[in-house]
Amino acid sequence: MRWLFVIAIVLAGGMANAQSWSEPKRGTATRAALMDALRPHAEWQLGAPVEFVVHDLRRAGNLAYASISAQRPGGRAINQYQTPGYRRGEIDPEFSDGTSMQALYRKSGETWVAVHWAIGATDVWFAYDEMCRTYAPVIPEFCQGMGN
Repeated sequence: MRWLFVIAIVLAGGMANAQSWSEPKRGTATRAALMDALRPHAEWQLGAPVEFVVHDLRRAGNLAYASISAQRPGGRAINQYQTPGYRRGEIDPEFSDGTSMQALYRKSGETWVAVHWAIGATDVWFAYDEMCRTYAPVIPEFCQGMGN
């Protein structure tokens, strides 16, 4: 019986986390605005044009999180050695996770802003107390056990 109680608590905690955010669906204005907020950063580093493959997109109130991959229109891969970021010494293809991107957003008025973002990160750069205090509603699994 005791184990049923433990399972119920674990499942309830998981459901609470899952319900704290929602995914902006394809074709919605929110999804387009989130991608548009990240696009200038991607194009500055990777060159234009870029399109995104969305792996994870979450919104809770005026906060959002994205995990995406950048590519050229039509699904063509981006050669990181031919990007503006590489030419400026800001991208090192030997020590990156390709064109994967993560972003943490905040809505300012009617505008979504990609406040924190990374290209090719090989760690979970946003999973620490400072970020979790603000962004835990959209990244709860990364913030478990932190002082948020």
